[in-house]
Parts: sequence; C-alpha cells; structure tokens
Amino acid sequence: MAASDSVIPLGAGPRDLRGRALRDLRISVMDRCNFRCPYCMPRETFHDKYRFLGSHERLSFDEIVRLARLFVRLGVRKLRLTGGEPLLRPNLTDLIGDLTAIEGIEDIALTTNGALLAKYAFELRAAGLQRITVSLDSLDPGVFTRLSGGFGALEDVLSGIEQARRAGLGPIKVNTVIQRGVNDHTAIELVDRFRGTGVIVRFIEYMDVGNRNHWRPDLVVPSKELMTRISARWPLTPLERAYHGEVAERYSFTDGRGEVGFISSVTQPFCGDCTRARLSSDGVLYTCLFATHGTHLRDKLRGGASDDDLLRVMRETWLRRADNYSEQRQAHLAAEGERKVEMFYIGG
Repeated sequence: MAASDSVIPLGAGPRDLRGRALRDLRISVMDRCNFRCPYCMPRETFHDKYRFLGSHERLSFDEIVRLARLFVRLGVRKLRLTGGEPLLRPNLTDLIGDLTAIEGIEDIALTTNGALLAKYAFELRAAGLQRITVSLDSLDPGVFTRLSGGFGALEDVLSGIEQARRAGLGPIKVNTVIQRGVNDHTAIELVDRFRGTGVIVRFIEYMDVGNRNHWRPDLVVPSKELMTRISARWPLTPLERAYHGEVAERYSFTDGRGEVGFISSVTQPFCGDCTRARLSSDGVLYTCLFATHGTHLRDKLRGGASDDDLLRVMRETWLRRADNYSEQRQAHLAAEGERKVEMFYIGG
C-alpha cells in the first residue's frame, strides 16, 4: 500500500463545521424493497408502476469498494449496508467479502427487514459480515401486516433472526419504530420475546424522515415513557456508551437477561455526536438522514476522476457540513418547500 493510501490515525482526518469527525459510512446498495412500510415506502406512492433505479444507475460493487477505500482515508472505520432492502441486491456477499479486505475497516454490519435473512444468514457470515440489525415493528400479526404494507410474513422474519443467531451474526439487534396508537401497545411483547436470547431490542422514536409518512408530533412515543413502562416490569440499569457517537441509550436488565436500547432523535437529539455519512445506491453522498441535497459522486467516478479528485470533493463536502436537523426540528417543520431525501433511498 502506497504511503498516500495508508490508513490515517484515529482522530485525524477532516472535521465538519461543528467539530465532528467522519467515522461511519452507511452504504445503500438497493433502492428497491419487498415491503411497503407506510412510514418509509407507502404503497400508494411506491406502486407497481413506480420507477426505481435501473441496474446501470446503481453503483457497481467495484465503484462501492473504491469509494469505501477513499472514505477510510478520511477516517471511516465502520460500514453499514442498507437499502431499500439490501438482500435484494444479487451477489451481495461478493461485496461484503471485498469490503472486509479493506485495511482500516473495523466493523461491517447490515440492516434488513429480515424477510430473506433465513436464506442468506450463513452465506453472509461466511463472507465476513459481523453484525446484523433487523427492522421489526411488532410481533402482532395484524400490526405487522399493516406496518409492512401487506407484504412479507412475520414468520419469515422470526426465522431469519433465528438463522442469523445460529450463523454467529451478533450481536443481533431488532430496531422497532414506535408510533402512538399504532404499535406502542405491542412494545412489551417484543421485549418479552427476545429477553435472554442475546437479541437486543432497540426502540426508535418515530421521526419525520422524508416527505411521505404524514408525521405528527403526537404520534411520537418518548423513549422515557417506554423505558418507564418496561422498567416497571423488568428493572433496568443504565449502561455506559460503548463508543463515541453511539446513538442508542442502553440499559441492562438487572436480572442479567440482556439489554434494551432507546434511540431518541426527537426528544433527545444527538446531532452533536453524529459521525455518519450516507451514500445512496446511485452514488450521492449525504451528510444527514434529513438532508435536502447531496454531493453526486457517480458521474465523477465514471467520468475518469482520480482518487485525489474524489477525495478532494468528499473532504470538502464533510468540511462544509453543519447539519443538526433534529436539534432544530421545529424551525425546519415551519419552513415551506423543504424537501428531504427519502429514507428508502439512503437507509435509516
């Protein structure tokens, strides 16, 4: 490896306008999904005639690997593959194998809805995937059907989680987006199901991601409310953050049967510690989940840009970053004509 390609020391690299380093990269490998969750890809919008990206419009695996190597030179240490549904991307394990070979990458994870996980769990682990997160909003069959848009089967997701556990993908995390009056009454059931299994349930406050989910503040169930409800049944003890920038507040069960987490972007914003960038499947770099615009890299890749050219653009994008949407949510909500990137396009 040439000196110019060497991994930069931890703590070096560009910092944005708020002093935040770049450590985490979320890579969307597929804009399509086999679910139609109403808060992400509502069925009335993403119907049979909706035009998703063509295969030639998505970054190739070689292009993704090239960009990932450059992001490492800017300080990235952790990668997460997202979608849409990433397991819809053919030969995804080939990409995982290539990414694990990049010097400087310390952790690779994947977020999935779990419907195809049973089929691929052992193959993913063999390719070098370390961790997996499954999005699962309820164990109630009726609520699950409503929140998946009528697609998929709850049994397939639960089978996928079990196969992932057998394959040694861990820790397995289950992410649950809670909406008042929709699935908040099923939260305890999720905790009860996975307590003592090594699977960590994390509750996420319902957020105003994208432009189509009809978000309202009264639909948000504050994490503190959920924590009070859970701790009344199973006493909890707070845990220290595992690393700088960890978004979940973690609590262990005092009886030793695992832990539960809370991600509180609405009531307790964590913008000040955010070290994440996001790369869409067609090569647009976003510096916030709630971004209104991004930096296009695909055309530069395909137009013959050198690594130094790309690094310059990526570095300058991060240096200009000042995002803190969640800390200023009310001001953004009041703004007219502000169009945010959709969650299915860049992952959660």
